[in-house]
Amino acid sequence: VCSSFATGPRQNDGTFYEFHTYSLKPSKMNEFLENIKKNMHLRTAHSELVGCWSVEFGGRMNKVFHIWKYENFAHRTAVQKALAKDKDWQEQFLIPNLALIDKQESEITYLVPWCKLEKPPKEGVYELASFQMKPGGPALWGDAFKRAVHAHVNLGYTKLVGVFHAEYGALNTVHVMWWNESADSRAAGRHHSHEDPRVVAAVRESVNYLVSQQNMLLIPASFSPLK
Repeated sequence: VCSSFATGPRQNDGTFYEFHTYSLKPSKMNEFLENIKKNMHLRTAHSELVGCWSVEFGGRMNKVFHIWKYENFAHRTAVQKALAKDKDWQEQFLIPNLALIDKQESEITYLVPWCKLEKPPKEGVYELASFQMKPGGPALWGDAFKRAVHAHVNLGYTKLVGVFHAEYGALNTVHVMWWNESADSRAAGRHHSHEDPRVVAAVRESVNYLVSQQNMLLIPASFSPLK
Protein backbone atom coordinates (compact mmCIF):
# COMPACT_ATOMS: atom_id res chain seq x y z
CA VAL A 1 0.00 0.00 0.00
CA CYS A 2 3.00 2.29 0.52
CA SER A 3 3.13 4.85 -2.26
CA SER A 4 6.20 5.33 -4.42
CA PHE A 5 5.46 9.05 -4.19
CA ALA A 6 5.85 9.18 -0.40
CA THR A 7 7.94 12.14 0.75
CA GLY A 8 8.88 10.79 4.14
CA PRO A 9 8.68 7.77 6.46
CA ARG A 10 5.33 6.18 7.20
CA GLN A 11 3.85 3.24 9.08
CA ASN A 12 5.12 -0.14 7.89
CA ASP A 13 1.69 -1.72 7.47
CA GLY A 14 -1.20 -0.61 5.27
CA THR A 15 -3.57 0.37 8.07
CA PHE A 16 -5.26 3.69 7.47
CA TYR A 17 -7.97 5.81 9.04
CA GLU A 18 -10.85 7.39 7.17
CA PHE A 19 -12.16 10.67 8.53
CA HIS A 20 -15.86 11.12 7.78
CA THR A 21 -17.45 14.48 8.45
CA TYR A 22 -21.21 14.93 8.19
CA SER A 23 -22.72 18.42 8.02
CA LEU A 24 -26.33 18.14 9.13
CA LYS A 25 -29.32 20.29 8.44
CA PRO A 26 -29.64 22.46 11.59
CA SER A 27 -33.04 21.08 12.58
CA LYS A 28 -31.93 17.47 12.04
CA MET A 29 -28.82 17.18 14.25
CA ASN A 30 -30.52 15.46 17.18
CA GLU A 31 -32.48 13.12 14.93
CA PHE A 32 -29.28 12.07 13.15
CA LEU A 33 -27.50 11.36 16.45
CA GLU A 34 -30.43 9.29 17.71
CA ASN A 35 -30.55 7.32 14.47
CA ILE A 36 -26.88 6.43 14.47
CA LYS A 37 -26.94 5.60 18.19
CA LYS A 38 -29.80 3.16 17.59
CA ASN A 39 -28.41 1.55 14.44
CA MET A 40 -24.61 1.97 14.57
CA HIS A 41 -24.24 -1.76 15.28
CA LEU A 42 -25.37 -2.40 11.70
CA ARG A 43 -22.38 -0.42 10.43
CA THR A 44 -19.76 -1.61 12.95
CA ALA A 45 -20.59 -5.21 12.00
CA HIS A 46 -18.53 -4.51 8.86
CA SER A 47 -15.55 -2.47 10.07
CA GLU A 48 -14.07 -0.86 13.16
CA LEU A 49 -15.30 2.50 14.41
CA VAL A 50 -12.52 4.34 16.23
CA GLY A 51 -14.71 7.16 17.43
CA CYS A 52 -17.77 9.31 16.83
CA TRP A 53 -18.05 12.92 17.99
CA SER A 54 -20.24 15.97 17.58
CA VAL A 55 -18.48 19.27 16.91
CA GLU A 56 -18.93 21.70 19.80
CA PHE A 57 -16.65 24.56 18.71
CA GLY A 58 -14.67 25.38 15.59
CA GLY A 59 -15.88 25.93 12.04
CA ARG A 60 -19.30 25.01 10.79
CA MET A 61 -21.86 23.93 13.39
CA ASN A 62 -24.15 20.88 13.31
CA LYS A 63 -21.36 18.50 12.34
CA VAL A 64 -20.67 14.88 13.29
CA PHE A 65 -17.20 13.42 12.90
CA HIS A 66 -16.31 9.71 12.57
CA ILE A 67 -13.00 7.87 12.30
CA TRP A 68 -13.05 4.41 10.68
CA LYS A 69 -10.11 2.00 10.66
CA TYR A 70 -9.18 -0.23 7.70
CA GLU A 71 -6.40 -2.77 7.26
CA ASN A 72 -5.74 -1.61 3.70
CA PHE A 73 -7.60 -0.36 0.62
CA ALA A 74 -8.69 -3.88 -0.36
CA HIS A 75 -10.32 -4.19 3.07
CA ARG A 76 -12.21 -0.93 2.58
CA THR A 77 -13.39 -2.04 -0.86
CA ALA A 78 -14.65 -5.33 0.58
CA VAL A 79 -16.51 -3.45 3.33
CA GLN A 80 -18.20 -1.15 0.82
CA LYS A 81 -19.30 -4.15 -1.29
CA ALA A 82 -20.70 -5.87 1.79
CA LEU A 83 -22.60 -2.74 2.82
CA ALA A 84 -24.12 -2.48 -0.64
CA LYS A 85 -25.64 -5.93 -0.07
CA ASP A 86 -26.72 -5.33 3.52
CA LYS A 87 -30.44 -4.49 3.34
CA ASP A 88 -30.77 -3.92 7.10
CA TRP A 89 -28.01 -1.31 7.02
CA GLN A 90 -29.47 0.40 3.98
CA GLU A 91 -33.06 0.47 5.22
CA GLN A 92 -32.45 1.26 8.88
CA PHE A 93 -29.22 3.28 8.81
CA LEU A 94 -28.36 4.70 5.40
CA ILE A 95 -31.66 5.73 3.81
CA PRO A 96 -33.22 7.40 6.90
CA ASN A 97 -30.06 9.44 7.46
CA LEU A 98 -29.55 10.62 3.89
CA ALA A 99 -32.41 13.08 4.16
CA LEU A 100 -30.80 14.65 7.26
CA ILE A 101 -27.37 15.29 5.73
CA ASP A 102 -26.50 18.56 4.03
CA LYS A 103 -22.93 17.62 3.07
CA GLN A 104 -20.40 14.90 3.79
CA GLU A 105 -16.63 14.77 3.40
CA SER A 106 -14.06 11.97 3.47
CA GLU A 107 -10.32 12.04 4.06
CA ILE A 108 -7.84 9.15 4.12
CA THR A 109 -5.05 9.42 6.68
CA TYR A 110 -2.19 7.37 8.08
CA LEU A 111 -0.79 7.54 11.57
CA VAL A 112 2.70 9.02 11.45
CA PRO A 113 5.42 6.39 12.12
CA TRP A 114 6.35 7.77 15.54
CA CYS A 115 2.81 7.64 16.91
CA LYS A 116 0.39 4.94 18.00
CA LEU A 117 -3.30 5.44 18.57
CA GLU A 118 -3.79 5.93 22.31
CA LYS A 119 -6.95 5.46 24.34
CA PRO A 120 -7.52 8.16 26.98
CA PRO A 121 -7.75 7.07 30.64
CA LYS A 122 -11.36 8.22 31.07
CA GLU A 123 -14.13 10.23 29.46
CA GLY A 124 -13.32 13.76 28.38
CA VAL A 125 -13.28 16.09 25.41
CA TYR A 126 -11.20 15.91 22.26
CA GLU A 127 -9.52 18.54 20.13
CA LEU A 128 -8.70 17.90 16.49
CA ALA A 129 -6.05 20.40 15.43
CA SER A 130 -5.39 20.44 11.67
CA PHE A 131 -2.19 21.91 10.25
CA GLN A 132 -1.68 22.74 6.59
CA MET A 133 2.07 22.41 6.06
CA LYS A 134 4.29 23.62 3.24
CA PRO A 135 4.69 21.17 0.32
CA GLY A 136 7.47 18.66 0.78
CA GLY A 137 5.94 16.23 3.22
CA PRO A 138 7.38 14.87 6.46
CA ALA A 139 10.84 14.76 4.91
CA LEU A 140 10.77 18.56 5.10
CA TRP A 141 8.85 19.35 8.27
CA GLY A 142 8.40 16.03 10.07
CA ASP A 143 11.17 16.33 12.68
CA ALA A 144 10.24 19.87 13.70
CA PHE A 145 6.56 18.96 13.93
CA LYS A 146 7.37 15.91 16.04
CA ARG A 147 9.37 18.02 18.49
CA ALA A 148 6.49 20.50 18.82
CA VAL A 149 3.99 17.72 19.57
CA HIS A 150 6.28 15.99 22.06
CA ALA A 151 6.97 19.26 23.86
CA HIS A 152 3.28 19.53 24.77
CA VAL A 153 2.97 15.85 25.71
CA ASN A 154 6.22 15.36 27.63
CA LEU A 155 5.59 18.42 29.78
CA GLY A 156 2.09 17.21 30.70
CA TYR A 157 -0.01 19.97 29.16
CA THR A 158 -2.34 17.58 27.32
CA LYS A 159 -2.77 13.92 26.28
CA LEU A 160 -2.03 12.79 22.75
CA VAL A 161 -4.48 10.42 21.03
CA GLY A 162 -2.93 10.30 17.55
CA VAL A 163 -1.14 12.19 14.79
CA PHE A 164 -2.50 11.59 11.28
CA HIS A 165 -0.99 12.56 7.92
CA ALA A 166 -3.42 13.04 5.01
CA GLU A 167 -3.07 10.70 2.03
CA TYR A 168 -6.27 11.74 0.21
CA GLY A 169 -7.90 15.10 0.81
CA ALA A 170 -6.02 18.34 1.47
CA LEU A 171 -2.45 17.19 0.96
CA ASN A 172 0.38 18.21 3.30
CA THR A 173 -2.16 18.25 6.12
CA VAL A 174 -1.43 16.83 9.57
CA HIS A 175 -4.18 16.25 12.13
CA VAL A 176 -3.32 16.03 15.81
CA MET A 177 -5.99 14.65 18.12
CA TRP A 178 -5.66 15.68 21.76
CA TRP A 179 -7.62 14.61 24.84
CA ASN A 180 -8.42 16.67 27.92
CA GLU A 181 -10.70 16.14 30.89
CA SER A 182 -12.78 19.19 29.99
CA ALA A 183 -12.79 22.30 27.83
CA ASP A 184 -11.58 24.27 30.86
CA SER A 185 -8.64 21.95 31.55
CA ARG A 186 -7.74 22.20 27.87
CA ALA A 187 -7.80 26.01 28.08
CA ALA A 188 -5.65 26.00 31.23
CA GLY A 189 -3.10 23.65 29.69
CA ARG A 190 -2.91 25.73 26.53
CA HIS A 191 -2.44 28.93 28.54
CA HIS A 192 0.41 27.46 30.60
CA SER A 193 2.12 25.86 27.59
CA HIS A 194 2.24 29.24 25.83
CA GLU A 195 4.26 30.56 28.77
CA ASP A 196 6.70 27.63 28.80
CA PRO A 197 9.90 28.55 26.91
CA ARG A 198 10.52 24.89 26.03
CA VAL A 199 7.18 24.63 24.22
CA VAL A 200 7.57 28.07 22.66
CA ALA A 201 10.98 27.13 21.22
CA ALA A 202 9.68 23.87 19.71
CA VAL A 203 6.59 25.50 18.23
CA ARG A 204 8.60 28.42 16.84
CA GLU A 205 10.71 25.97 14.85
CA SER A 206 7.68 24.10 13.52
CA VAL A 207 5.76 27.19 12.39
CA ASN A 208 8.49 27.91 9.84
CA TYR A 209 6.80 25.17 7.76
CA LEU A 210 3.20 26.08 8.59
CA VAL A 211 0.74 27.53 6.06
CA SER A 212 -2.45 27.58 8.16
CA GLN A 213 -4.17 25.78 11.02
CA GLN A 214 -7.63 25.27 12.47
CA ASN A 215 -9.20 23.18 15.20
CA MET A 216 -12.43 21.70 16.49
CA LEU A 217 -13.54 20.77 19.99
CA LEU A 218 -15.24 17.36 19.83
CA ILE A 219 -17.71 15.79 22.25
CA PRO A 220 -17.78 11.97 22.08
CA ALA A 221 -21.07 10.21 21.45
CA SER A 222 -22.29 7.80 24.13
CA PHE A 223 -21.53 4.83 21.87
CA SER A 224 -18.11 6.06 20.72
CA PRO A 225 -15.23 3.65 21.46
CA LEU A 226 -13.08 6.69 22.27
CA LYS A 227 -14.88 8.60 25.00
